[in-house]
Amino acid sequence: MRSLPDPDPCCLPIKLDATSNGEFAPVALEAAARHARALALGALGDAARRLGQSRRRYLASLLGAAATLASFNRAFAAAGRRGGSYALAPEAPFELAAAQAALGGDEFIFDVQLHHVNPKGAWRKTAGPNAFKGMPNSRCGKDDHIECFSSGALLKDVFFDSDTAMGVLSHVPGASDANPLDFEAAGATRSAAQALDGSARLLLHGRCMPTLAGELEGMNAQQARFPVAAFKTYTQFGPPGGAAGFFLDDERYGTPFIERARKLGVRNIAVHKGLPFGPRGLEYSTARDIGPAARRHPDMNFLVYHSAFDTAVKEGPYDARSKAGVDGLVRSMLDAGKPRNVYAELGSTWRFVMRDPDQAAHLMGKLLETFGEDHILWGTDSIWYGSPQDQIQAFRAFQISPEFQQRFGYPALTAAIKRKIFGLNAARVYGLAPEAMRKRLAGDAVQKGKTDYLDDPRPAFTTYGPRTRAEFLAFRRLQGALP
Repeated sequence: MRSLPDPDPCCLPIKLDATSNGEFAPVALEAAARHARALALGALGDAARRLGQSRRRYLASLLGAAATLASFNRAFAAAGRRGGSYALAPEAPFELAAAQAALGGDEFIFDVQLHHVNPKGAWRKTAGPNAFKGMPNSRCGKDDHIECFSSGALLKDVFFDSDTAMGVLSHVPGASDANPLDFEAAGATRSAAQALDGSARLLLHGRCMPTLAGELEGMNAQQARFPVAAFKTYTQFGPPGGAAGFFLDDERYGTPFIERARKLGVRNIAVHKGLPFGPRGLEYSTARDIGPAARRHPDMNFLVYHSAFDTAVKEGPYDARSKAGVDGLVRSMLDAGKPRNVYAELGSTWRFVMRDPDQAAHLMGKLLETFGEDHILWGTDSIWYGSPQDQIQAFRAFQISPEFQQRFGYPALTAAIKRKIFGLNAARVYGLAPEAMRKRLAGDAVQKGKTDYLDDPRPAFTTYGPRTRAEFLAFRRLQGALP
């Protein structure tokens, strides 16, 4: 193995930081999480020396991830966070078999929320040369720093540096000429991946902002150009000076959007809920319309991106008085009789609550109680958080504590349930046969490339999204989402 420089000494194989996906202002770590980081950074060096390994080799192995999660457990337990923990044998940071038992897996992982940036897009004409400069990955060594966020970065981070088998390419809010990932570029990425493996590893979201002129009509052109697996919208998006947003159950924007998708033969409606961009449109980021819209359109599937999670609402036991956050989604579902055509998605949501096992336990417990194990979808919002492998490993190991199960009636988060969440549920929604896909993917060009890559893996453990409020505001201005 070639000698390579160590990763950034501030980076952990399980990332714990304030990075945002660009849809919420970065939130500083609490004291318990900062303590967890400090413990992990010290433990990684100690363990590598104990085993006589370079720090880089240790961090790139399952042992490094195990040592990081073990440190998190110690820090959170010391802070009195008893809602959940990462199940690891004591020897996992030092013995590969023990680390593999906790963090390895053979699940069919289908990530329904992936992103990248189009370096050649029309958005660059107005964004200026400094767009994305200062972001964590902008110094990746490319002549054009935007290439650091391109489809090539996504393919390496997702398919080489993680256990993800398939994904859905999504987009960020904004008008088509201001979107860093426009529909044509997403389609080109899908086509490139398909040319490599012949098996359509990537599905596509169509986009529609029905508050903008021509968007409903544009749905037809998208469906004609590429196969659209779902149409995605942002109900909290409205152009400056116009409507602040809309609800899916209103007659002006919501119903025409859903009916247009149905007419085009697309049964999946992906809708961003929670993670409000700012004060404007805040009301429309809540999920009060999900239950009524799902009940009104029983032949359509409603995929609730982020599960309506709001970083300003700390997750706890269900509170029927709450209108925002996950509790607002739960209330909407309960009031509508828990319609079975609604799915909760975990992109950015799971990544955020990894910093607090109590919030993680409440979040997963409430979703399992409300939606059931068959209606929760795996998404990571990568590439904004770098490779999703750390999110995968943390979810594999996470357990809701017996105490919280008894106190709040939450079910255990079993391996069988995790397999469904990781990919079996999304495969059903998108009409895929997981075992057939496994066979097609096993010998394709992407898998062969990954096999070669794993002889000398180079995970960076870096993030891509904004870490500060200034970076967040600059990112939002790129999409015209802020006045």
